[in-house]
Amino acid sequence: MSIYNFSPGPAMLPEAVKQRIADELPNWRGTGVSVMEVSHRGPEFRQLVDETEALLRDLLDLPDNYRILFMPGGARQQYSMVPMNFARPDQQAIYFVQGHWGKDAIGEAGKFCQAEPLMPYNKDRPYAEIPAHNFDRITPETAYFHFTPNETLEGIEWHHDPDVPHQVPVVADMTSNLLSRPLDITRYGYIYGSAQKNLGIAGITLGIVREDLLHRAPSGLPLMLDYRTYANSQSLHNTPPTFPWYVANLVLHWLQENGGLDAMAQRNQEKAEALYRFIDSSDFYTNPVRPEHRSRMNVTFWLADESLNERFLEESRAAGLLALKGHRFVGGMRASLYNAMPIEGVQALVNFMREFENRYG
Repeated sequence: MSIYNFSPGPAMLPEAVKQRIADELPNWRGTGVSVMEVSHRGPEFRQLVDETEALLRDLLDLPDNYRILFMPGGARQQYSMVPMNFARPDQQAIYFVQGHWGKDAIGEAGKFCQAEPLMPYNKDRPYAEIPAHNFDRITPETAYFHFTPNETLEGIEWHHDPDVPHQVPVVADMTSNLLSRPLDITRYGYIYGSAQKNLGIAGITLGIVREDLLHRAPSGLPLMLDYRTYANSQSLHNTPPTFPWYVANLVLHWLQENGGLDAMAQRNQEKAEALYRFIDSSDFYTNPVRPEHRSRMNVTFWLADESLNERFLEESRAAGLLALKGHRFVGGMRASLYNAMPIEGVQALVNFMREFENRYG
């Protein structure tokens, strides 16, 4: 029986990457030891650092004036680092909130600057769309505009770049959709994402920053919360999370070998459309998100009879379909379709859902 892991994160890895890890674990690149045991300042690991940056620059077509940062702490730490580095305590930063992680981001930013929502947001109930909006509140003095392009809990995704006025830097938490499609990085001042969705395993966070924004950071920031510390040392000021960095390198190789981001975008669209098409054709399952705002990465759905939820989860696990339970804040079910999920996994899920509906619908 094939096993398909629909976990929202830590998410499944490509099978080829897992096999490569298993093969190389005892003896990485002829060193005689694992990658976890080599010095981060030695020539072997420095070669991996340079190689990883080159892969990212190629896949994302990064201009020379963008710097690549690898940091610990996850996206939650970025919720603090962004305002600490890019805004003064008395300066306004505008946050677009359409889901759980946006709420967390603005809540943390308010400790360090005048973080304000673009428009009022719902604090207690899930969103089912990206609310209608304009950018009238943004002024030339606004420090930055922050948004979360893909909200994993609600299954909502922006499918376009926001047209923010006054050349105000756009900051994006791309934890769950970075590397899932081509990206025009020049539309952004800073993007960040923790690795455990489309870049590997938990323990490392990628940041891509336009160089001019590094000069905004005030003096006196804690050393390891200052983006300049990472930019000036190739993220090697202290011992970094070397194993997650290595896994990210393997994932980037896998992306390149499998057609790059254009191919990923096509595959991800195909997977999401297949699952949404089945949900929309059924009276037994529902998805409340407006079609034009539906996430390609995280497909949420509900059973018409929620008393069957536990049975659905039990039987899906027995069928080799793992981690389909929705987040506790929103309920229902959620299938995460990150890059590593093959189309065969989605087909297996649709077949199971159809059979379950035939038995209990």
